[in-house]
Amino acid sequence: MSALDPLLTPAVAGGRADEVVQRISEAIHLGLLDDGERLPVEVDLAAQFGVAPMTVREALASLREQDLVETRRGRSGGSFVRRPATPPVEPLRQRLVGMSSSALRDLVDEQQAVTGQSARLAAQRASAVNVRRLFGLTEQLRNADSGGDRIRADCRFHIELAIAAQSTRLTRREASLQAEISGLLWLPLGPPLDLEAIIEEHHAIATAVVAEDADEARRLAEEHVAGSLQRLTALHLELTKDGAKR
Repeated sequence: MSALDPLLTPAVAGGRADEVVQRISEAIHLGLLDDGERLPVEVDLAAQFGVAPMTVREALASLREQDLVETRRGRSGGSFVRRPATPPVEPLRQRLVGMSSSALRDLVDEQQAVTGQSARLAAQRASAVNVRRLFGLTEQLRNADSGGDRIRADCRFHIELAIAAQSTRLTRREASLQAEISGLLWLPLGPPLDLEAIIEEHHAIATAVVAEDADEARRLAEEHVAGSLQRLTALHLELTKDGAKR
């Protein structure tokens, strides 16, 4: 599985360039693509997304305008990732304000189901490599210096949990959900996130996985995601109140 695979399925609807832009920008912000990493050539990207090469060319032009991709000429040229330190705040703020409370609840409900099942299966199927990555990503979150690094460590933990479940479908769904929710959850607005509590929850989930305690892993994962709903609901309420006052 390549770094882009979790975000490639289903195929881009109607061959739209803006959806290709969204998928690649999500992969960059989630840390699935590293800063400076070379993207596949246009023909290969078109085949992966199920679109025409012209659509990929249009998408890359848009990504260059957003400073997320740099194109170099010559034998060692190509399109290379330029990952920002943190995702832009204003588009995320606007997206959260524009969501209804029921849409937020549905989003977190889905993540709770996917993450809980991933944790349960991971406790039954995870390899030693998967377990090391889960603990490593927990420490990566603890040592992160920037908001962007925290988002990527958090996202990768959840995606690795689905990978440890040995389920391609759960991995793709979790990656897609992380793309929707992680930037909102880590917005530097409102009450600050309790970083230490999140780290402890990640560690507890990884410990349940290594202990092969499927029921406990699922319970901990579901409780962990439930905290996201509380955070997003409170932030949504605060932002919409602020907007009503202006």
